[in-house]
Amino acid sequence: MTSETPAGDEGSLDDHSAASGTDWRERSKTLRSDGGERIDDSRSSPELRSDGGTEAEGPDDVALDPWGSSTVSDYRTLFEQFGIEQFDEVLADVPNPHYLLRRGVIFGHRDYRPVARAMREGEAFAALSGFMPTGDPHIGHKLVFDEIIWHQQQGGDAYGLIADLEAHSARELPWDEIDEHATNYVLSLLALGFDPEAGELYRQSENRAVQDLSFELGAEANFSELQAIYDFDGETDISHMQSVVTQMADILYPQLEEPKPTVIPVGPDQDPHMRLARDLAARMRYFGVTRAYASFAVTETERELLGDAYEALDADLDEDERIRCIEAADWIEAEIVPDEVRQRVVEKLRSAGKEPLRPRTRFLDRNATEAAFEALIEAVDGEKRVYDEHIDSFDLDRETAAELAREVELANGGYGFLPPSSIYHRFMTGLTGGKMSSSIPASHISLLDDPEDGYDKVKAATTGGRETAEKQRELGGKADECPVYELYAYLLAGDDDEFAKDVYDECVGGERLCGGCKEQAAELMEQFLEDHQEKRDEWADELDELDIDLDSDRKG
Repeated sequence: MTSETPAGDEGSLDDHSAASGTDWRERSKTLRSDGGERIDDSRSSPELRSDGGTEAEGPDDVALDPWGSSTVSDYRTLFEQFGIEQFDEVLADVPNPHYLLRRGVIFGHRDYRPVARAMREGEAFAALSGFMPTGDPHIGHKLVFDEIIWHQQQGGDAYGLIADLEAHSARELPWDEIDEHATNYVLSLLALGFDPEAGELYRQSENRAVQDLSFELGAEANFSELQAIYDFDGETDISHMQSVVTQMADILYPQLEEPKPTVIPVGPDQDPHMRLARDLAARMRYFGVTRAYASFAVTETERELLGDAYEALDADLDEDERIRCIEAADWIEAEIVPDEVRQRVVEKLRSAGKEPLRPRTRFLDRNATEAAFEALIEAVDGEKRVYDEHIDSFDLDRETAAELAREVELANGGYGFLPPSSIYHRFMTGLTGGKMSSSIPASHISLLDDPEDGYDKVKAATTGGRETAEKQRELGGKADECPVYELYAYLLAGDDDEFAKDVYDECVGGERLCGGCKEQAAELMEQFLEDHQEKRDEWADELDELDIDLDSDRKG
């Protein structure tokens, strides 16, 4: 969940009109930041997309490593292999979307709809992300800073955490070095607009509530699971494994006082953390709520098969007639191609015999105390059936049942966690081509770089230009392959979509040559760094007044 290295590895802990009021997709069919090229000699403009851009022959295998240097050549692979959804599908539901959302820089999400709904309806929600203080903050981290700040400005509770325990355990950094980097991260986050009075800044090592929650979450995870997710082995430090559970506690921390939709802005390399956090949030719940058709337990695939049987048989029944399990078994054997799922379902149905097959909402007892289970029985109104480990309601829909289960859980000492959501941003291309790397200073721009150095780095950057000015004018530039154009789309154009669009159009149309384009970008970068560092200096005088200790007394 944490950001530590220049973007390319920058993981960190899901009405879209521009200022002019015209629809972004109608007004701009050209702006893209996905790295794909769809330009021909007729200079037709590619549509803004967030599906990976290039027409890949097939998905590549992608290993997402939160502590490695993951890169993604085709973002659609993430949709297919890991179940990340395209952000395009929810963009229209997001009020006042940030330009990173509008331009497809944020390309994917997990379960962002509850956050968007809370935003629209003025309900409580939160945004949190973390930063591993192992180096200087850079323009890749700015993506995450901006995402946290924007959610705060939309009314969310915002959290910026320093993952110092992770830095010490996973990277073995000494505490004095961690302190220096932590201070720099906090100063940049503040300088970019984070409101510390409305939000919360903290260090893992200083947050006892996070550590206590981590201890509780650790009881729901085991080594085999961490080994499968993170490829841990017998040489992995216990503290490294512990830092994973601490990050799970960070992700759920905004919900300690009350459950609420919470989004974690991350790079796609951090998705393993999000999948584990969502699993642990469910395991900590007292009750699960699902749909069922009979008294016996089934898997999700078995439930779908029962649903098919019910719908088919129900269509031919009168209102006062009921479907029996044995009848459903006969239908499945006659209609469904034999496989292991069919065989298991048929066996369960025949064992149930003449029990009615009826849709119902089921409350599953996961971790409930005896008192909580009894309280839920009392709270479920209408027709119900009570079993040793579940309660079936025939009158409550699933959404109402889920809210009731959460209310009973909270009243009886449980957490009531909602599954945390996430949004995923693209990796930035290094200024020298390829991915950004902390070991190649020329490939990235630190937020602490001297403004003149930032200017020089942009001027020296690789571009998507043609071999000669004549070919550039004739064929147009390759903006989709240009690190300098990415700077405009991700940072330098700011909220001005029209400006970013003009840069793109002029490039692919052959009007804009690389020398002048880089000069303009270099000047904008120099000005950005000057302004940013001036604001950092202003905040440096106020750090002592913040509720965060940036000088650790830890040893090592």
